[in-house]
Amino acid sequence: MIVMRRDLKMRKGKIAAQAGHACVEAVLLALVRDERLDDIRVSGDDWITLTPTPIALEDATFDVETGVISADAALSPLEAWFSEGVAKVCVYVDSEEELLDLHRRAQEAGFISALVRDAGYTEFHGEPTYTCLALEPLYPEQVDPLTGELPLY
Repeated sequence: MIVMRRDLKMRKGKIAAQAGHACVEAVLLALVRDERLDDIRVSGDDWITLTPTPIALEDATFDVETGVISADAALSPLEAWFSEGVAKVCVYVDSEEELLDLHRRAQEAGFISALVRDAGYTEFHGEPTYTCLALEPLYPEQVDPLTGELPLY
């Protein structure tokens, strides 16, 4: 989930750069929190993957006919983000206050919220400015209470 400030009227390139910054930070923070940085791999076709979490023995089943071990454990949103692909949604707010409030509420809910503060070197007349935030990979039912009412960007 990416939340942009529409009131700043940023150029498309600036929006892309700020959103990219926020997304990378949110995913890296989630990987650090879950102690999964060592599980990042790059496949032969330069695709980044996350090594699956080992299956706990009590969650595993063994099919005698096929010899396959499987588990019913669901993927975390972070694992799904890397392995299955998930929707990336961009919504907007119309003020810094709304953006900061959403950041606060996300943190209170226990979610990682990567808030981007632009240094102001190329825009914003040298004033550091909060431009957007990205939330860690989450399932819709987790993020909808925070962002479900925000309009699509």
